[in-house]
Amino acid sequence: MKKSTIPVKYGVYIAIGLIAYFLILSLIGVQTNPVFSLGNGILVAIGLYKAMKTYKEEKGSGFEYQKGFMAGLFTGFNATMIFTIFFAIYVTNINTNFLPEMLANWSSHYHVGVGIVVFIAAIMGFATTFVLTLSFMQLFKESWNTRKRHNSSPVEA
Repeated sequence: MKKSTIPVKYGVYIAIGLIAYFLILSLIGVQTNPVFSLGNGILVAIGLYKAMKTYKEEKGSGFEYQKGFMAGLFTGFNATMIFTIFFAIYVTNINTNFLPEMLANWSSHYHVGVGIVVFIAAIMGFATTFVLTLSFMQLFKESWNTRKRHNSSPVEA
């Protein structure tokens, strides 16, 4: 059986979208504002939905819940790993002032380094992927609801 390339292809597309969005926010100077993280969720949601829809179309009648779920997870995990690598390079080499700017808004007595921030970005990506995949699979799975018979009359109470 042929392996699907959809998780890799759409994972790369999502990651490119996230990186472009982040760089646009950086050009405007609002990349440290947490409200713009909602845009990340929207980009991931659109990409995951398209990936899972394409996967279901590719598999046709052979589509299985578990395989569709795994396709969604792998797509999001691929996107998250690529974006996390970019983010780590960005905060350590491209814009070394990013972390101090972002952390200036946080009132914390703890030392927060690059590793923790990159780890949190990855965890947020994985969590978003998991929740969106569970949600979208409700749209793509086969229904277990029984069908009503057209010939039966309604039961009167």
